[in-house]
Amino acid sequence: MSEVLVTGGAGFIGRWVVAEFLDRGYDVHVLDDLSNGSRRNIAAFESNDGFRLTEGSVRDSDIVSECFHDDLEACLHLAAEIDVQESLDDPESHYGANVAGTQNVLEYCRRWDTRLGLVGTCMVYDVASAVDDADGIDESHPVKPASPYAATKLAAENLAEGYYHGYDLPVVTLRPFNTYGPFQQTGMAGGVVSIFTDRDLRDEPLKIFGDGTQTRDLLYATDCARFAVEGTLHDDAVGEVINAGTGEDVSINELAELIASEGSDIEHIEHHHPQSEVQKLQCDPSKARDLLGWEPEVSLEDGVDRLRTWLRKNEADGENQ
Repeated sequence: MSEVLVTGGAGFIGRWVVAEFLDRGYDVHVLDDLSNGSRRNIAAFESNDGFRLTEGSVRDSDIVSECFHDDLEACLHLAAEIDVQESLDDPESHYGANVAGTQNVLEYCRRWDTRLGLVGTCMVYDVASAVDDADGIDESHPVKPASPYAATKLAAENLAEGYYHGYDLPVVTLRPFNTYGPFQQTGMAGGVVSIFTDRDLRDEPLKIFGDGTQTRDLLYATDCARFAVEGTLHDDAVGEVINAGTGEDVSINELAELIASEGSDIEHIEHHHPQSEVQKLQCDPSKARDLLGWEPEVSLEDGVDRLRTWLRKNEADGENQ
């Protein structure tokens, strides 16, 4: 069997990527320091002979070097610091993981001529206008990182592009829009869908930062994982930047109304980092469709139902995020 390396594979999106690779018959080696991810996320894979975990950080060049070998088909790089507020409080931590860590991964991909799928973020994009971007944000849309988190992710992309042009390293840059689903954290480091759904199940008010008119294009976890794997492995994707989303955005106010059970309270509170808010995020996924043959399969309503069922089961089993 072919082997792939997934950095950050014990994280939320990472565990779904691991599941997708295993379902396709790959051996999967995960590198994760478990700072954002957890063993619980990957517990279902531990009995699979094709799965193994190395606990360590992409910041550690020696540990990264041990994960590469001649028979490694690809590396899908997800390991990153992802908390916008934390990046504003402690930008150095995000630089270390997202820039220096990516440099380590790129260097060993170069040494072993290993294909790299680099997972970026839609948060690198500049403000979108409802008039000029009626069909959503495509890959040619201007970038303007509004936080150290977004800036370090963009810097990682630029490094990868330098290795593509400078060394002919096969690199694909993947920009999924806001992803949600089971195994996502439900605290402040989690996504808005998971936070709202968890609070609703606990009969706690759904708290909206600001006026709630900001919009998000919400992508279910399994759709994101299929995109990341397809994008990494597809020869025609090499050298490309590719977005993934549903092509439809929803305001945070509308999302809260969708998730809130009858009688649940919805509150608006002061935004804790308004300067880093991106007001409109709607993906134009046409490039992923045309190039990869990828399309999302899970609707927002179905995705929320799946997440609610999973969270309810976790609560019944006594498991907490």
